[in-house]
Amino acid sequence: MKELTIEATPENVDTVVAFVDEQLEEYGCGMKEQMAIDVAIDELFANIAHYAYNPDTGYATVRVDVLKDPLTVEVTFIDNGKPYDPLAKDDPDTTLSLEDREIGGMGILIVKKSMDAVNYEYKDGKNILTIKKNI
Repeated sequence: MKELTIEATPENVDTVVAFVDEQLEEYGCGMKEQMAIDVAIDELFANIAHYAYNPDTGYATVRVDVLKDPLTVEVTFIDNGKPYDPLAKDDPDTTLSLEDREIGGMGILIVKKSMDAVNYEYKDGKNILTIKKNI
């Protein structure tokens, strides 16, 4: 398992993506899976950066673990920000026109649809969100 603790700011999204991609490349992750993971990281870390500590800033830890049988990458985001379960909100109704839809929720929907598992828990004052993707 590799871990990166970094200030949760929008400017650090690319650093987090590069950190995870480095681990994925070690295990020969396919481009399709890597792109799906990168989109999920971009969405999830950006949400932490924008909302977890707002209006202040804080830190987030990103853990990457590669599990075998089946080969799976697990990326965990941990922050001490405001408790928030992004999975608790109903998915947006994609059958509605853009004008009739509520704002928000599409990024989390994309994460849920593109990952093999997405889990959230609030434990010991920390938001812990884990995504898993079979590679």
